[in-house]
Amino acid sequence: MGLGTALPTIVADFRAPQWYSWPFTVFLASSAVGTVIGGRLSDIRGAVLPLLVALPSFAVGLVIAAVAPGMAVLLLARVVQGLSGGVLIVSLYVMIARVYPERHRPAAFGALSAAWVVPALVGPLIAGLLTEHASWRWVFGGLAPLVCLGAALLVPTLRRFSAPGADRAGSRPGLPVAAAGAAAGVVALNWAAQQVSFLSLVVVVAGLVVLVPSLLHLLPRGTLRARPGLPVMVLARGLLAGLFFTAQAFVPLSLAVVHGFSPSAAGVPLTVGSVGWSVGAFWQSRQCLLRREQIVAAGFVLVGVGVFALVWALPVWGVPWLVFGGWFVAGMGMGISVATTAVAVLSLSPEADRGFNSSALQISDMLGQALLVGAGGVVVSALAGDGAPTRGVLPLDLMVLVAVLSAAVMLLRAGRVKPV
Repeated sequence: MGLGTALPTIVADFRAPQWYSWPFTVFLASSAVGTVIGGRLSDIRGAVLPLLVALPSFAVGLVIAAVAPGMAVLLLARVVQGLSGGVLIVSLYVMIARVYPERHRPAAFGALSAAWVVPALVGPLIAGLLTEHASWRWVFGGLAPLVCLGAALLVPTLRRFSAPGADRAGSRPGLPVAAAGAAAGVVALNWAAQQVSFLSLVVVVAGLVVLVPSLLHLLPRGTLRARPGLPVMVLARGLLAGLFFTAQAFVPLSLAVVHGFSPSAAGVPLTVGSVGWSVGAFWQSRQCLLRREQIVAAGFVLVGVGVFALVWALPVWGVPWLVFGGWFVAGMGMGISVATTAVAVLSLSPEADRGFNSSALQISDMLGQALLVGAGGVVVSALAGDGAPTRGVLPLDLMVLVAVLSAAVMLLRAGRVKPV
């Protein structure tokens, strides 16, 4: 979230506007590898070790970003952060499944989202103020000590949990290789989409050849066909995250370039959206009558309402203040759907597969973001003109709106079919 606020200044300092979407893309691609590693370790050794390793590693990535002399080193730092973040989130999911009975997991995931409230309130604002009055480097470096403190505070609690037996996890050979292949495929597709040459066509073909088989190995069978039950929940998570963050990625840029907002003010919608996220997560924890597919579909519709607000807020003729209310509603949709997909996946997973299925959920989330945010950057860059770098944002938001509503229809149809 701090990166989203500071990124316009970062790319300006490095004179690399063509790399605007890449700090998001490489983070998410490397997170795919991290989630597989975290899931496999959690299934075999339990969630304690991955949690204790991931946080210090993330702090290292923050320090590298803080001292980065150019975009290449910053992207390397985002790779380190992505690997660590992927391990971390899957380990948290597995720990929730171990600690809480099924009936309490919606509330547990609601609490996990609520833990974002204070950082969401102050994070983008502080990032904007640091960028505006000090340096964007403090957005990364200032967080590293806090991450290390968080790791230290976890130690007494995690020591109470013993590691499970190594024979409880099923044999799943080749998962890290498949995750690396998926990440490489995403990066290749994003690079090729920004080039116009015969070489880029070759890279597209090679990227697809690597990406598709990797996804089939990493995701539950039937995910790409939206099979009811676990597969459709995993697919919905990737579509939801990809579409939401594609729209959000260009909100600070549009507010700053088109409407003259300061970096701190341009980051406020991200804060508002995160508060809505927590509200939505709390709401879903109270729902026991609706089917999970219906709840996720409702979340998609709310994201669509937020994107519709962007259509009327971000263009030069728009009313920029609409973005604040609209993105609160979109955040509610994310809170509802993200927590609900996590609860559904854990409830449909046997204990030995919780790590694998949680990592599949996160891979769908992260690769959905990487592919769609990267594609969004290509659309905006392709339609940009001299003096109008955000001209492509409106067409992009319209495409996102259509996709969000189509996904809601897909979920409602899947909810009428009994899972196999």
